[in-house]
Amino acid sequence: MSTWQLDPAHTVVSFTAKHMMITKVRGIFTSVGGTIAYDEADPARSSVEVTIPAATVATGMEPRDNHLRSADFLDAETYPTLAFRSTSIERRGDRWAITGDLTVRGVTRPVVLDTEALGIVKGMDGRRHAGFEATTKIRRSDWGLTWNVGLEAGGWLVSDDVAIELEVAADEVAPVAAAEPVGAASA
Repeated sequence: MSTWQLDPAHTVVSFTAKHMMITKVRGIFTSVGGTIAYDEADPARSSVEVTIPAATVATGMEPRDNHLRSADFLDAETYPTLAFRSTSIERRGDRWAITGDLTVRGVTRPVVLDTEALGIVKGMDGRRHAGFEATTKIRRSDWGLTWNVGLEAGGWLVSDDVAIELEVAADEVAPVAAAEPVGAASA
C-alpha cells in the first residue's frame, strides 16, 4: 500500500447542471486536496479522501458564483468544505466503482464514482504520477440544495440533477524511513 497526494495543479472537479431546462451551466472547484491509499496489487483495498473548499466554486460568472457560495446553495461561510471519503472499491470490468460518503452543507450521503485508472508514469520530478477519471450524477436536493425558481412556461430554473466529473492526478509520497530507536548503537 502506498500513499499518493492529489496534485492540485492537475486535478479538476467539475459539474454540469441544466439552466432553464434547456441549456447547461458548467463549473469547477478551483482548489482540491486529498490522499489516496493505493494498493496496486489489489486496488479494491485502496481508499480515497478528498476535500474541496466550497468558496472555490467557479462558473465564469461572478454574480452566479457568489450565489452558489451563498446560503441558497453551498453556504460556504457556514460549511466551508465539501468532502468525499471512500467506503468500498469494486472492480466492474476494466473500471472501478468507488462508493463513498459525500458531505455537502453538513449532509452526508453515499455516492458511487464510476472510475477509470489511467495509469502510472514517472513524473518530471522523478516521483511516480498516477491519473484517474471518475463520474457520478447526484440530485442536489438530497444534500439540502433546494433553492429554485419556477419558470412561467413550466419547469425550473436549475435542474435537480447534477453531473460531476473528476480528472485526478496524484503523486506518490515517498515512504518515511523508520526512526532508529533512541539509544540504539550504530554498527
